[in-house]
Amino acid sequence: IAPSQIHQIKKENKIMRTIDNIRRFRLSDTFVEPYKQQEVPWGPLGYVTFKRTYARRLSEFDAEATGTEEWWQTCRRVVEGMFNMQKQHVFMLGLEWNDAKAQRTAKDAYDRLFNLKWTPPGRGLWMMGTKFVEERTAAGLFNCAFRSTREIATKGGYLFAWMMDALMVGIGVGFDTEGAGSISICEPQYTKDVLVIDDSREGWVDSVHTLLDGFFFGAKVPKFDYSIIRPEGALIHGFGGTSSGAGPLIELHENFNELFSGKIGELMTSVDIVDTQNLIGRCVVSGNVRRSAALAMGRHDDKRYLEMKNDSEKLMHHRWGSNNSFNAVVGMDYTWHAAQSQKNGEPGYIWLDNARTHGRFKDGLRYDDMNVAGFNPCVEQQLEDAELCCLVETYPAKHEDMEDYLRTLKIAYLYGKTITLSNTHWPETNAKMLKNRRIGLSQSGVVQAFNKFGRREVYEMCDKAYEHVKLLDEEYSNWLCIPKSVRMTSIKPSGTVSLLNGSTPGIHFPESEFYIRRIRFAESSEMLEQLEEAGYNIEKDSYSPNTMVVEFPVHEPYFQKGKKDVSIWEQLEIAAQYQHYWADNSVSITVTFNQAESTQIKSALEMYETRLKAVSFLKYQETGYVQAPYESITEEEFNKMSAGIRPIQRMSFQEGGAGSKFCTNDTCTI
Repeated sequence: IAPSQIHQIKKENKIMRTIDNIRRFRLSDTFVEPYKQQEVPWGPLGYVTFKRTYARRLSEFDAEATGTEEWWQTCRRVVEGMFNMQKQHVFMLGLEWNDAKAQRTAKDAYDRLFNLKWTPPGRGLWMMGTKFVEERTAAGLFNCAFRSTREIATKGGYLFAWMMDALMVGIGVGFDTEGAGSISICEPQYTKDVLVIDDSREGWVDSVHTLLDGFFFGAKVPKFDYSIIRPEGALIHGFGGTSSGAGPLIELHENFNELFSGKIGELMTSVDIVDTQNLIGRCVVSGNVRRSAALAMGRHDDKRYLEMKNDSEKLMHHRWGSNNSFNAVVGMDYTWHAAQSQKNGEPGYIWLDNARTHGRFKDGLRYDDMNVAGFNPCVEQQLEDAELCCLVETYPAKHEDMEDYLRTLKIAYLYGKTITLSNTHWPETNAKMLKNRRIGLSQSGVVQAFNKFGRREVYEMCDKAYEHVKLLDEEYSNWLCIPKSVRMTSIKPSGTVSLLNGSTPGIHFPESEFYIRRIRFAESSEMLEQLEEAGYNIEKDSYSPNTMVVEFPVHEPYFQKGKKDVSIWEQLEIAAQYQHYWADNSVSITVTFNQAESTQIKSALEMYETRLKAVSFLKYQETGYVQAPYESITEEEFNKMSAGIRPIQRMSFQEGGAGSKFCTNDTCTI
């Protein structure tokens, strides 16, 4: 071994000993004890959502323990993991750590999380404080990623393997079609060698990398041996959940052979790029544990790409695997695209130049984020190629006043900033993260906040709160000796996290006063039997294999206005105001429209193209999708569904939560 290598090994060993010797951050048992019996302010679906999605098996932390976490335990795991990450960073750099101050802040963070005034993203509730994050990779803590295919001619299958890897740790991935036409499909060099696929995330990803390089570069492809992949239903000890068996991976390999074998010698098209990623998404979703969202971003004049979801057979098989958007140009003719939006809610509109040259629109032009290449699946975060971000949820309507909200916002900011201290297993990603430190402080229940405080007051609150976040970022970035965050605020559509406290997702209006909320479960979930016994209606998922859909009837409290009552213009104006006063990243908005408004989409795009970074549209009536996340029903239907349901107060089983899924809302389900 060279002397330089010996020096590096000694250095790394010293670092590991230092980390091992730093006392872990821990809240006192005395502080936590009262919360064990304290009532949690759950929303109507809160407890079931928590147990189904975020409660980990207790045996992961104590080999003799049985059952799964209750809320007080999850809060403790998250807060202790968050502050331990801060403490490790501070000690490693030899900076000042004030344990008394940290304890005070951590106790406030715990109380506000327990009472659901803020929440980490679903990824944080599921992964923070686990051995997987601390010992393998912190990638699982991040919500969002973007990957450009521009360099597919040199990076080949690695780009898709990277996306699959990200999806398998629950990260939503956006990608573009910029690599179309830059590479020809090749005949792989099939060999007699045998590759025994490792029973791990890495093993699955490596097999995809190998097979795709065969089609992209004519590289050698061995025979795949799937024999050591654990059977369906076996426990996954690192990430959590249960195995899907080798079936989804075998099918993926077969799908790739079918997709490319008949195209040898042809240039790879934008449709091929999206199909490749969508087939990967189908494989990941089939696993029922590691599932996430994807967004494709094409060019505004690529008609084949923009029409690819019109093929109903392929849509049902795999093309549901991404939301398809395009890079819109201010001043373009939206006639054709607006007509498409009227049909099936796609494509979505992304003004990439607006993202590159603006933070909040109130602050005018900014040129400090010019390397933005695309967006995450729900388009609330603008990202560079291979960059990740962490989103954090806050709920203004769950607060009494501005002072109360600012205290919560401090905790939410600290969580997001803390996640930027972690490393992933992708060097190019770490390089972007260390530089940008991008986070996304979001709000949900915005419409509820309007009803509680008044619309003008909420916009003023956003403006003051943003200035407060800037001060926090300067203070804590200086303390941690890291760069200030290039962007810090956004509006995400929330997904299942907002169900915990019953908030409306993001800036969206509730479906109606009475509606069905559908939640997806793995077909093998132990929860299904208890839900069926409680009287809930359960069906097979029409899109995703090995998945069941449970219907929950909901009555929206303090209802004033629903999606069918609000115009596209009011929705767009709320999005623009939030892009002006709050979001220096982006506002995720799916504008619902009725038949009478469908012809107004083109005019709306022309009027708001300079005030937004992204928008999508969804027809309120028939969308063409069955088992939608939300479905409006009458009061009589609600009463009929509710009559046979027995409320669940406590669920006991050994199955850990399924982990954070793709967003189950208007923009991210399909």
